[in-house]
Amino acid sequence: MALRQIREMGDPILEKKSKEVKEITPRLKELLDDMWDTLHDAQGVGLAAVQVGILKRLFIVEISEDEKYTFVNPRIVLSEGEQTDYEGCLSVPGKVGKVTRPDHVIIEAFDEHMNPITVEGNELLARAMCHEFDHLEGRVYVDLVEGGLYDADAVPEED
Repeated sequence: MALRQIREMGDPILEKKSKEVKEITPRLKELLDDMWDTLHDAQGVGLAAVQVGILKRLFIVEISEDEKYTFVNPRIVLSEGEQTDYEGCLSVPGKVGKVTRPDHVIIEAFDEHMNPITVEGNELLARAMCHEFDHLEGRVYVDLVEGGLYDADAVPEED
């Protein structure tokens, strides 16, 4: 296993739509292992394959030890409610911005063994799933930011 370079804002690959995964090959299994290492090293919540330069429809999310997911070929089947909060991204280091996302999301996908899964998320998990799904569509959260980006350590106080 190895750490992968996280592509940063301005890299044109982050604007491209990812391609469907047909099967989990040994190379894709290695990619997933490397993505987990990279996510943990960067102390992030989620990571999409495109963020490490691979245009495949897969991402990982870890909210806690009990909430750790691999999503292959995900589809959002339900999106409802609304939450607004500050959000960051490993591809936009050191910055955060206020983003409105659904508060409740259900995704159907496959796991790392190509077994079908359905993951229902609220609050942070819903936010993380939507954020990573956007990466697969070639979107970065800064396109959704309300009021501009801030340094992560200088977030304005709420009124």
